[in-house]
Amino acid sequence: MQALWIITSVVFLIVLIMLINRRLLREQYSMLWLLFGVVMLILSVRIQIIDSLAHAIGIAYAPALLFLVGILFCIMLILHLTVIVSKLSEKVIRLTQELGILHHELHERKRSDS
Repeated sequence: MQALWIITSVVFLIVLIMLINRRLLREQYSMLWLLFGVVMLILSVRIQIIDSLAHAIGIAYAPALLFLVGILFCIMLILHLTVIVSKLSEKVIRLTQELGILHHELHERKRSDS
């Protein structure tokens, strides 16, 4: 089972690197995914880390720690993407307003020229 997780982690990292090289994944987003992939690889190589971390936190069933980490990662990713979408929404509103003003000014100039 450990070999399967190691292979999955390595394949995940290779796919990430290919996406970054093809410019399908921007660098600012790739850092979080690369960090996740490296952590996944480290945890799959050293299963004892999961056991000791779970024991230190007080989690009786060590694999539950993996679910906790996965859920926290998803929450962080969703929060990060929500911030980006909010910024982009503001930019779209501003650009739409500027375009409307320029459109209005263009029609006013055409009307004054004729």
